[in-house]
Amino acid sequence: MRACQTRYPLVVMVTETVDARTRERLTRMGCVLRDVDAWRVPHADGSLAFERFQNVWTKLRAFELYEYERVVMIDSDMLMCHNMDELFDRPLERGMIAAALACTCNPKQIPTYPAEWTPRNCGYALRPHPPNDTRQLTKPTHRLINSGVVVLEPSQEQHDKIHTFILQHPERVAQYRFPDQDLLADVYSERVQMLPWHYNALKTLRQCHPDLWNDDEVRMIHYILDKPWLLGPAPCGEHTHLHSLWWNAYASLAAHPATLGMTRDEWAEEVALHVRGI
Repeated sequence: MRACQTRYPLVVMVTETVDARTRERLTRMGCVLRDVDAWRVPHADGSLAFERFQNVWTKLRAFELYEYERVVMIDSDMLMCHNMDELFDRPLERGMIAAALACTCNPKQIPTYPAEWTPRNCGYALRPHPPNDTRQLTKPTHRLINSGVVVLEPSQEQHDKIHTFILQHPERVAQYRFPDQDLLADVYSERVQMLPWHYNALKTLRQCHPDLWNDDEVRMIHYILDKPWLLGPAPCGEHTHLHSLWWNAYASLAAHPATLGMTRDEWAEEVALHVRGI
């Protein structure tokens, strides 16, 4: 984000499990820390696409950041390639969110994904993209979003809207495969402004929708599925190019940790320790 010269602060939501030393280092890096309570919602056995998704509810605390008029919620498995400050100025009606579509192609044929997640049902196959007319969104899958990047305006009203839906639809919520984004798609079913793909460039789009993808247009790469920092720097087939961009960014920061206010020892403890192949 610094390399892309954003003029907005990076707010990091932290729970009580984040220790004082990590908090101090994040603050030194220029992050604004915001304490939030961890949030868990019951789910049915076997309902989640991945077990780690039981922890994603807490990110929806972003709707409680009342001190900000607008928030661009960003997942941590992403790499900013170009400045996207314009999202803070994008017209957005009250009570709406803005987000990019979910890609439902399921190229890896992951068995825990919904059966309707097939290329023929994918909203990214619609042209133009994003669709100019919501009447083009003829299938339920066309209205699914990916919550890697969400533009929202925190308020008590929106907070209550989300909590009320969870309380009123416990059985539906318990069956969510992708809890946070499935909830947002339900709560804001008619109140989502579709963002262009390049603000949340799911790495699989490069292969699944090559006619849409343009490397030069990408603002933010979303490393869904396999993570480059867990695979290591070796070539990884069709995703080698995008993974190499992450490794290049990592190498640049690792060579100069002082630019983040960190010593080399701190970098080794807080960052390199969690990266494979280093």
